[in-house]
Amino acid sequence: MHSQSHHILNTVFGYHEFRGEQQAIIEHLISGQDALVLMPTGGGKSLCFQIPAIVREGTGIVVSPLIALMQDQVSALRQQGVAVAFLNSTLDFAAVREIEQQLLRGELDLLYIAPERLCQERTLQLLHQVDISLFAIDEAHCVSQWGHDFRPEYIKLSLLHEQFPRVPRIALTATADASTRNEIIQRLDLLQSRTFISSFDRPNIRYRVKEKNNPRKQLLAFIKSDHAQDAGIVYCLSRKKVEDTAAWLQTQGIQALPYHAGLSAQLRQQHQQAFLQQDAIVMVATIAFGMGIDKPDVRFVAHLDLPKSIESYYQETGRAGRDGQPADAWMVYGLQDVILLRQIMAGSQANEQVKRNEHAKLESMLGFCEITSCRRVGLLNYFGEQLERKCDNCDNCLEPVETWDGTLAAQKALSCVFRTGQRFGVNYLIDVLLGKNTPRILQLGHDKVSTWGLGIELKDTQWRSVYRQLMARGLLAVDEGGHGSIKLTEKSRPVLQGKEAIYFRKEMAKERASAKPGSKAKQQFQQDPTARALWDALRAKRKQLADEQEVPAYVIFHDATLMEMMAEHPATLQELGKISGIGATKLEKYGEDFLTVLTADDYQSDGSSVAEQHSDT
Repeated sequence: MHSQSHHILNTVFGYHEFRGEQQAIIEHLISGQDALVLMPTGGGKSLCFQIPAIVREGTGIVVSPLIALMQDQVSALRQQGVAVAFLNSTLDFAAVREIEQQLLRGELDLLYIAPERLCQERTLQLLHQVDISLFAIDEAHCVSQWGHDFRPEYIKLSLLHEQFPRVPRIALTATADASTRNEIIQRLDLLQSRTFISSFDRPNIRYRVKEKNNPRKQLLAFIKSDHAQDAGIVYCLSRKKVEDTAAWLQTQGIQALPYHAGLSAQLRQQHQQAFLQQDAIVMVATIAFGMGIDKPDVRFVAHLDLPKSIESYYQETGRAGRDGQPADAWMVYGLQDVILLRQIMAGSQANEQVKRNEHAKLESMLGFCEITSCRRVGLLNYFGEQLERKCDNCDNCLEPVETWDGTLAAQKALSCVFRTGQRFGVNYLIDVLLGKNTPRILQLGHDKVSTWGLGIELKDTQWRSVYRQLMARGLLAVDEGGHGSIKLTEKSRPVLQGKEAIYFRKEMAKERASAKPGSKAKQQFQQDPTARALWDALRAKRKQLADEQEVPAYVIFHDATLMEMMAEHPATLQELGKISGIGATKLEKYGEDFLTVLTADDYQSDGSSVAEQHSDT
């Protein structure tokens, strides 16, 4: 069993060793058992059901929520010589009938299908006529009402256990806290399954969080200094902000495209295809974009607004660096983000239990932003995973944050909320603390309260930071009436009474230049003109082959595979076949093309060009 799965890993997918718990999961599934798999984006979840589906008799049925995800995985598998197809709304009647006949003839290793189509009586009757090797339920968190991608159709998937009790099932997700995991198990009837929880750590991703201070310019500086000519995703909360940001980035020389649910399906498809198939496209999007995007070389994910939960943040940032190469998760946030999200939550039609859950998740997200210690430790701790030491790959580790005793400032800020009647927003409260004589303050007589002018030792931006951190720690709450007014909570009492000290994060006067993430190999060839020329030639060959087949370039080979070609300089097909990510089918299809580039007269095995060697003599 082990030798067969390992043989497929090597010859079909071009990898030499399993990662983490992949082998244990695969063998568990091959033996006919059920599994729930939690594995981070880029951790190799797909292999956990693809290899067992090839090994076991019959066809593996993969339930996938998005057309883009199906098409992406099917394209990649076909490149590797796997017999695979999908059934979705993009196919005409004739194409559907042909795939159904292939299924009935037992010619498919894998069939991808949406949950809506799977649950149709006609589809179920079809499946009862064929030999099924397994059911794989991808993006399984969609089953949970606590999740951020809830799909009601997923709840019906318990019928798989009822109608096909002997067929093993595997449910997979990249992120789920304990309550979501339990709901997946209950709703999918996976009570007898074994749960595999891989590390949630993505060590190649650098986490950076900053306070908003002209966020557009902050974003532009970040992209130009750290990610010029890289593919990336920028998330915004509103459709208007998506369009405005994309248009502005275009004026600054960045290839940016907007994506949100308000655009036509045709335009969304065009922009998504451009992002998948071209280099250096920056997609500016709402959270409508992302789930199922399998592009491995996204070098950064930026948030211009605060995500509503750590699950959302983790899922979205996880779209960076799927190839294992260094990537950035960069975010700016401010107090208005918090107020807006809380107002949205207050105005939703959800029941009170769901609202309380959403508020708790937002508080955790704020806590992550305000943390003064290692961000990775805090992030993993949220998912119940302990990291033994700090990561040295987040802003707090690389630029240790300064703190200051903010007890007195906190007392002034809290007292000002109380003295003005707990009826005003942050901007007004700061005006009172700074002793401003605005018409509104004079009209309401708040120039007479004891906190008027009591805060002149701090600037308005510093007071804004104080209020934000007080909200993050739960000492203040936003009035759910929707007007953004601030109220005291019970947690504020010990601080106001002088029984509890409080330390704040000291805001940086200016942003420090960050060390650019990037592998030593990539940095080296970027600085070496000859290596750069070879890199460009390999990518050009990859793009040519991809364009001919109308598939994304990474479906041919990932960047990591091209980098290994440059490092190893294989001179024969046998040597090329040892490169990670080159299976037997791809070696046969593309081996000669890439060897021609690698062994061209312009390049020698030591990385120097013939012209350079001649110039030395």
